[in-house]
Amino acid sequence: MNSIAPQKLIARPSPALRGSVSIPADKSISHRALMLAALAVGESRISGLLEAEDVLRTADAVRALGAELERVGPGVWHVAGRGIGGLVEPENVLDMGNSGTAARLLCGILASHPLFAVLTGDASLRRRPMRRVTEPLGRIGAQFLGREGGRLPLAIIGTGRALPLDYRLEVASAQVKSAILLAGLNARGLTVVEEPEPTRDHSENMLRYFGAEIVVEPKGKGRLITLRGQPELRGAEIAVPGDISSAAFPLVAALIVPGSEVEIPKVGLNPLRTGLLFTLAEMGAEIAIENERTMGGEKVGDLRVRAAPLRGVDVPAERAPSMIDEYPILAVAAAFAEGTTRMRGLQELRVKESDRLASTARMLAANGVAVEIAGNDLMVHGSGKPPPGGGLVATEMDHRIAMSALVLGLATKEPVAIDDSTFIETSFPRFVALMQSLGAKISRE
Repeated sequence: MNSIAPQKLIARPSPALRGSVSIPADKSISHRALMLAALAVGESRISGLLEAEDVLRTADAVRALGAELERVGPGVWHVAGRGIGGLVEPENVLDMGNSGTAARLLCGILASHPLFAVLTGDASLRRRPMRRVTEPLGRIGAQFLGREGGRLPLAIIGTGRALPLDYRLEVASAQVKSAILLAGLNARGLTVVEEPEPTRDHSENMLRYFGAEIVVEPKGKGRLITLRGQPELRGAEIAVPGDISSAAFPLVAALIVPGSEVEIPKVGLNPLRTGLLFTLAEMGAEIAIENERTMGGEKVGDLRVRAAPLRGVDVPAERAPSMIDEYPILAVAAAFAEGTTRMRGLQELRVKESDRLASTARMLAANGVAVEIAGNDLMVHGSGKPPPGGGLVATEMDHRIAMSALVLGLATKEPVAIDDSTFIETSFPRFVALMQSLGAKISRE
């Protein structure tokens, strides 16, 4: 529950941003590393773990389920797992804070263990739908009891005789896919998930890395993922790369602040997560990828970006799964582009920390940007010149709206303020200090 007083911040037009910055570790991979280490036999060593509130909630949860965790240094954790089927019933309610990823993936793990657990979260998380995971997980034999719409708090009665699923996702969702695969770990036989469009595959990569038997095949425009249940996962060494969703903020800031040049090393470049880079390149961005390599089964590289004039583009709906978290900051880039940028098929944004489709539009409109929503499409009409700015943005408990608004204010004609910055810590510790190190003018109002 959030009881911290709101902390207002203001971003002012800044001189050229310059320097090299290390971004936080990938949040999606950090969640999964902790969960799979808890299900493995033996000890895992995780380096570069994101020590932000969302991930620390996952650490608390797997500890409550019987795994032994020890922090041995900054970002370095040792996890002694319980093995698949070996989790214990938690003594208290599991509070997942603001993390929808943690809550939905844990639903999958808990569903196929014979125990009782209750999940809750902050006010934002309690508004988000869980039925998209509880409905398929109910088919394996688990029981779920929650508020209207399947929302948290959610009571879970797991089953010790989980049935394997053969399930086609209704919407492209890595969280739903991952929850089903995690449940399938403790089910006899084959769990099969068909996704209509490819979504981020961190779960598949990490399951394979820990020793699970998993096969991924193309099917139409999507993919078919098959997991053999009840493997013996083995403890592993995991190095977590930088989060491309976090890199997006200094990256776009460098594009829109004239004269800027910024380097961002060790960024995860999973091909199913790089839709933003592809879209910005279409818009005319100068982004170089250097020193490409592999870490823990994930592609990694160093990004170098220079300020450049941008043009409006049409972003197809099928690209959304590869950049779903980056649309608010893409919309900021679009505000500085020449012409209209249309981002199609953004219905998934409506069920994030806020209704991100609406809150992104409100953020831009409050600062003089011509913007409109047509169905599930967002259209930003840029003039190729800095927008007026001068607005106060209601962040609506959404860290990505808060950070996007601050980046916007670095290049508008007038400063941009946000009503609350406290939720930035859930995903990007020291965001303000990092941006200030590049020369960004961000301060308390």
